[in-house]
Amino acid sequence: MPLDKDTLDQLKIDRTDTGGGSRAVLWVLVGVVIVVLLAGGGWWLSRPGPVAVRTAVARSVTEAGGSRTLLNASGYVTARRLATVSSKVTGRVVEVMIEEGMSVAEGQVLARLDSTNVEANLRLVQAQAEAARSGLGETEALLEEASRNLLRTESLASAAVAARAELDRARSERDALQARLLRQRAEVTVAERQVALWQQQLDDTIIRAPYAGVVVSKNAQAGEMISPISAGGGFTRTGICTIVDMTSLEVEVDVNESYINRVSAGQPVVVTLDSYPDWQIAARVIAIVPTADRQKATVRVRVGFDELDARILPDMGLKVAFQSTESAAPTSSSIVVPRTAVQRVDGRDVVWVISNGRAERRAVSVRAVGDSETTIETGLRTGERVVVEGHSGLGEGSRVTEDSP
Repeated sequence: MPLDKDTLDQLKIDRTDTGGGSRAVLWVLVGVVIVVLLAGGGWWLSRPGPVAVRTAVARSVTEAGGSRTLLNASGYVTARRLATVSSKVTGRVVEVMIEEGMSVAEGQVLARLDSTNVEANLRLVQAQAEAARSGLGETEALLEEASRNLLRTESLASAAVAARAELDRARSERDALQARLLRQRAEVTVAERQVALWQQQLDDTIIRAPYAGVVVSKNAQAGEMISPISAGGGFTRTGICTIVDMTSLEVEVDVNESYINRVSAGQPVVVTLDSYPDWQIAARVIAIVPTADRQKATVRVRVGFDELDARILPDMGLKVAFQSTESAAPTSSSIVVPRTAVQRVDGRDVVWVISNGRAERRAVSVRAVGDSETTIETGLRTGERVVVEGHSGLGEGSRVTEDSP
């Protein structure tokens, strides 16, 4: 049956109130999102910035041959034969024939000095020597004639043909020529020694290498004055170059006198160059210098390489590990880090390890502490980066910026 108008009006949906409620809910949601964004932005702006630290890489050290380390120390490569080559005379340099890094042989010419005056004097004394030798020949001829004349006069005198006075005169002439010959021979000797003297001075203008080695510095140029003694004003050089005998390289270490009892002559040593931290070089103690430095309370120890290498250069910094001569545990590896990387916190040894730009505090087991490095037995892996400076501002998970050496 058909519905009336009132019934149809009751079936209509009134949308006036529903639209107003939806808008209210929408504004509430927008307000909540704004509050969250403001809070997040405030936290982002107020969060702590990254901590600047200095890091180093943990490296592995292997104790070979079943030995154990008794003492760690630092030192330098030194050369037993190192000389600044100078001249024996003062003069002006006209030619320098070497450069830094050049290998030279013993006796090789390094430089030449101006020899103009020396050559002129040499020519003069050579002429004087030649004149002296010429006069010597003349006197020898006269003496030979005087000797024959004396023989004839003696024959005539024995036959009572020549007077006694003629015999005496012939003998005196012979004796005078003999004396003159002796004097001239002495003059020739003096002249020859003068020639040798000026020849030596000429040779002194040529500067030669005293031994085979490598030129490590060039100290003079052509046109400069050079002298075997220091001159005032700084305009006169005292050396042409510095030569190092690379076969005489060894290690010089200052050992604290409290631990010198752990070192003995012939003791095996493991040398690690700062430039090549993964290269271990076998060496041995040459000698312990029998005197102590009262200022530093150290004793100097000389260490010789078992085998030299071209990578070993004078004045390189290095670390040495004095080994025990007694048989010990089999070969083992340890981790070495700078001494400042290990911190003591709550009675435990810890290091700060950097991973993915954040700091992580890690407990470690320390095996040995040296002058500048600490040996870690457990707790670290080779290649991990540890903090050596800037610990004070770190916390677990702190963001960091690294400054590696």
